[in-house]
Amino acid sequence: MNRDGRLGVGIIGAGRVGPVIGAALGGAGHAVVGITHGSDDDRVESMLPGVPFLDADEVVRRAELVVLAVPHAALAPVVSGLAELGAWQVGQLVLHTDPGHGLDVLAPAAAAGAIPLAVHPAITFTGTSMDLRQLTDAFAAVTAPPAVLPIAQALAVEIGCEPVVVADADRPAYAEAIATATEFSHAIVRQAADLLASAGVDNPRAFLSTIVHSSVDRALAEPGTDLML
Repeated sequence: MNRDGRLGVGIIGAGRVGPVIGAALGGAGHAVVGITHGSDDDRVESMLPGVPFLDADEVVRRAELVVLAVPHAALAPVVSGLAELGAWQVGQLVLHTDPGHGLDVLAPAAAAGAIPLAVHPAITFTGTSMDLRQLTDAFAAVTAPPAVLPIAQALAVEIGCEPVVVADADRPAYAEAIATATEFSHAIVRQAADLLASAGVDNPRAFLSTIVHSSVDRALAEPGTDLML
């Protein structure tokens, strides 16, 4: 870490999440030193102008903080593969954004002396600058060893979120809650939008927006509801 607390940030994963987290950390004053290639490099370039595209091991070599924003099934192979290459560094911060994994998935990096962190911003990412505004109203589930928990919390704050500590053992339950809410709401909204369209309502998605938000607020306010997110 630099003397002023700013970090060199490397991003592994150029889908919807990685470039947004990189842009948020860049906006907080950190330096994004590299990102891996993705399926839409033009979109990544628009989010992170001037940031070089690098192989994953080179991203790790240059970074003080490595953000792993890869699909759930790919996370463990990426971490272990980089460990086999001897890429992880002592004292390096390694943060993944996956809701379902805890710290165990980062064990190969931790064994090399890296510091494992898990921070999941609870928003639906689009991969665009719109997400930066969403982050400012969002919570982030933060999991880390006790000694470095303040670092994970500070990083959540720097990307714009309010950190909520989730114990490592509770990550599976957290992930199930997020998946249930997301999948159920998507299915119901799509069904309602189709019904409104068949009834001749123009722009049914916009029509439903206020109803959905007010319904969620009312559900969360009902007696007996004690939800973190």
